[in-house]
Amino acid sequence: MVTLLIGKKGSGKTKRLIEEANIAVKESNGSVVVVEKDKTLTYTLTYKARLVTTDDFKINGYEALYGFLCGMCAGNYDIKDIFVDSTFKIAGEDRNDSKKFVDFINKLNNLAEEADTSITLLISASKDELPSDLNATLEEM
Repeated sequence: MVTLLIGKKGSGKTKRLIEEANIAVKESNGSVVVVEKDKTLTYTLTYKARLVTTDDFKINGYEALYGFLCGMCAGNYDIKDIFVDSTFKIAGEDRNDSKKFVDFINKLNNLAEEADTSITLLISASKDELPSDLNATLEEM
């Protein structure tokens, strides 16, 4: 299942992501991957989590991010937790297209089930700014 950590900028989403990723590293029986746009989390995340920056791979848009996450899962069957920081920044121009966002979440749900992986996305928005037909667990900050 996909979990969305939602809240406005400055609400503590990234801090919570770091805490949850560090806990997942300790408790997981597989790999933990943290995806971010740039190298902001390099020194705040445990070295045991795999940190990947989308800027290094020119990832922009929901389709590109989905393909990127699929490739990671296909290349490493041991990934049990994926955390994505700044999802809307990675989405670029797609960020304002609610249909693309809902489709992206639906595809991620299928990926999470097929790969037996937990996926958590950080979303800089309030609940009322998101489409009502999202098939994801929402956790407000």
